[in-house]
Amino acid sequence: MSGIVHGGNLSAARVRYGEPAGGWLDLSTGINPHGYPIPPIPPDAWLRLPEDDGLEALASVHYGVIDPRAVLAVAGSQAAIRTLPTLLPRGRAGIAQIGYSEYAPAFARAGHDVVPLPESAFLGDLPKDVQHLVVVNPNNPTARLLPAETLRDWHTRLHARGGALIVDEAFIEAFDDGPTLAPQAGMPGLVVLRSIGKFYGLAGARIGFTLAAPELLTALREALGHWTVNGPACAVVRSALADTAWQAATRAQLQAAGARLSALLAGHGLPNVATPLFAWAPAAHAPALHVGLARLGIWTRLFDAPVSGVRFGLPPDETGWQRLADALASLSHSA
Repeated sequence: MSGIVHGGNLSAARVRYGEPAGGWLDLSTGINPHGYPIPPIPPDAWLRLPEDDGLEALASVHYGVIDPRAVLAVAGSQAAIRTLPTLLPRGRAGIAQIGYSEYAPAFARAGHDVVPLPESAFLGDLPKDVQHLVVVNPNNPTARLLPAETLRDWHTRLHARGGALIVDEAFIEAFDDGPTLAPQAGMPGLVVLRSIGKFYGLAGARIGFTLAAPELLTALREALGHWTVNGPACAVVRSALADTAWQAATRAQLQAAGARLSALLAGHGLPNVATPLFAWAPAAHAPALHVGLARLGIWTRLFDAPVSGVRFGLPPDETGWQRLADALASLSHSA
C-alpha cells in the first residue's frame, strides 16, 4: 500500500522541495483543471441516506449501455478495482508493467498470478498465457489507445478461456467518438470502468461507474455494501451527465489544450504522445527533468521503471502555460 504512488501528491513535493515563491503548479495528474461547475445541492442529499434516484439509468443512457441493469455507481473506480479481482475465477492476470499502479496489487491480494506485460504486448496479438487482462484505454501514462475492434476480439477470446477483459476508460470521455466498449457492457466476461474524476474534474467526489454483466454487478454490490456513493456526489454527477452542452464545449477545449501541451513539449526537445488530458514524454533524462521542474515549483509525475518518462497534465491558466514554457526553456538552456 505505502509503495503505490499517485499524482496529486503535493504534500510529498512540499516535504522534499519546500514551498516555491510562486506556489506549486501541479501538473502531476490527468484531471481536467476546469472541472464541472458544481450546481446547488438539494438539502435532502445531505439529510437522507442515498437511494435509487435514477442515476444509474441516466448513466446507462449517457454511456450507451443497452441494459440499465449493467451499470453500478461506485465510490470511484478505485472501489471496483480493489473488489472485482475477488469476484473473478483465480487465474493469470495480464497487467501492463507501466500503467495505473493499483491493479497488480489488487489482483495479487485476491490470489491471482499477476503477469506483468510490456507495452509491446498490447501492440501485438492477445497474450496467450493469461486468463484475465486489464487494459487502460488510453493507457495511463503512455497514452496508448487500442481500437474497439481489437478489444472486442480479445474479450471474445478471453471469455472462451473462462476469463475476463477489464477495460478502464477513465480518460476516454475527452475524445470524440473514443473507442469505448461501453455499448457491449452486460456481456459475460467484460467489465468497463468509467470515471467522473478525470474529464469532469470531479476527483474529490469519489464516484464512478462499473459496467458489467448484471450477475457480476450483483456480487459487486453485495461485496461493497450499502450507501457506497454519497448523496451530494450523486446530485452533482446527475447534473454533469445531463449537461451535454458543457460536455461538448469541454471536449473541444481539452482537445485543443492537449494538442498545445504536446506541441510545447516537442518544441523544447521532448517527443511525446498526448491525450486531451495529459502528455507522456519518455526520456532517458526523465528523473533529472522531473527534479529540475520541481525545483522551479512545477510538480510532474515521474515514471522511472521499466521505462523512464514524465507525465504532464494540463496547466490551469495562461500564467501556468507561460510558467511551464519558461521552465522548459530554462532547463533546455542549462542542459
